[in-house]
Amino acid sequence: MAEAAACPAFRLGGSRYDQGSFLGRLRHFVDVIDPSTLFVSEKQLKDSIKLLDDFKCGTLPPGISNLQLWEAQKIKQAIIHPDTGDKIFMPFRMSGYVPFGTPIVIGLLLPNQTVVSTIIWQWLNQSHNACVNYANRNATKPTPTSRFLQGYFGAVTSAVSIAAIAETAFTRVVLPMPIFVLPPIIMSYLERLRFLQKNRKLMLPIHSAVCLLTFGLSLPVAISLFPQMSEIEVSRLEPEIAMATDCKVVTYNKGL
Repeated sequence: MAEAAACPAFRLGGSRYDQGSFLGRLRHFVDVIDPSTLFVSEKQLKDSIKLLDDFKCGTLPPGISNLQLWEAQKIKQAIIHPDTGDKIFMPFRMSGYVPFGTPIVIGLLLPNQTVVSTIIWQWLNQSHNACVNYANRNATKPTPTSRFLQGYFGAVTSAVSIAAIAETAFTRVVLPMPIFVLPPIIMSYLERLRFLQKNRKLMLPIHSAVCLLTFGLSLPVAISLFPQMSEIEVSRLEPEIAMATDCKVVTYNKGL
């Protein structure tokens, strides 16, 4: 009841939290990556979309609360691409990034790797990153598939994930830092504990849990560095786009 009372008035396409502050964006993206949305049924998705359509048309049934509308929008945004209106394949949704990406992170951080295993894990990591980036890209303007393939092969060979624009690229640089730094530091401390020295079989499960926790905390922090909806001066756009508007500044979805 307290959460419902504190819930702000619903705004279609808006956020429950202040997107002008890092804390507000962090709370927003914690919602975005909430893995519970992976278990939303097709009926729940259709009901959520209908609820939002009713709100847009002014035909909302009586008794619907702001909290219900925010939850409906959370479900739709987690599953449906904002530009194409298509469903995002589950492993490539932002809500699936941690659950599906954690096994790869664990593989990357396994000790005593061979050259072959390192290549395989790096390939899986860059392939997953490329697919997530593509699935959550800005899709308002069609982009040739060949450009994404070039970016993908470049990412695999250089072990640097695909970038759309500068802010997204910086986010992708920040994201791996704590993932590759913190688990080795934490594990170096835990490995000295007498309990783990006597129970070496627990090392891998504990290592996996540390990776999952670090990955789960790092993702919302990294994608909260910049707002998802950004502004750009029309003068910096391609001529054909600039000619289509009289505005000096436009808003765009930078992707996640």
